Amino acid sequence: MDFDDPRLTAVGLLAETHAGLMARLQPALSAAGLSEVDFETVIRLARSPGQRLRMSDLAAQTELSTSGVTRVVDRLEREGLVARAACSSDRRASYAVLTDAGRKRLESVLPQHLKDIEEWFTGLLGEGELETFLTTLRKIRDVVRPCATAGAHDTYETERA
Repeated sequence: MDFDDPRLTAVGLLAETHAGLMARLQPALSAAGLSEVDFETVIRLARSPGQRLRMSDLAAQTELSTSGVTRVVDRLEREGLVARAACSSDRRASYAVLTDAGRKRLESVLPQHLKDIEEWFTGLLGEGELETFLTTLRKIRDVVRPCATAGAHDTYETERA
């Protein structure tokens, strides 16, 4: 058995990098009153068509259980950052929608968050490396988390049709 197998090194480096990066990014999120899962939820909504996602798609994207995403959205709704909207074409479905207050909260944290990302992550990459890195990450993500973009492309257009 080869304990120096580069596959073990790759997974170990990825895990160490993720943990270290999240530790560096968390202070700005905390200062804005957002946990990591809160931020992931509101940024996914902000980046979706109509700044809304079906609750089931939001659960799939965040890898939270249905009850887990419900608890997160409940909390964000109490804070006024997210609202729920009924789906006109399917009574069983509902949407999580980013509110104006949610957008403002994101706008307040994004300048520092982006500065931190640049300092601790993207700014460390040379010319062309970021594009290659993003392509590589998407290739892996699409295999290990195919639901990571669930509903991101057609949610709002389908509802509006």
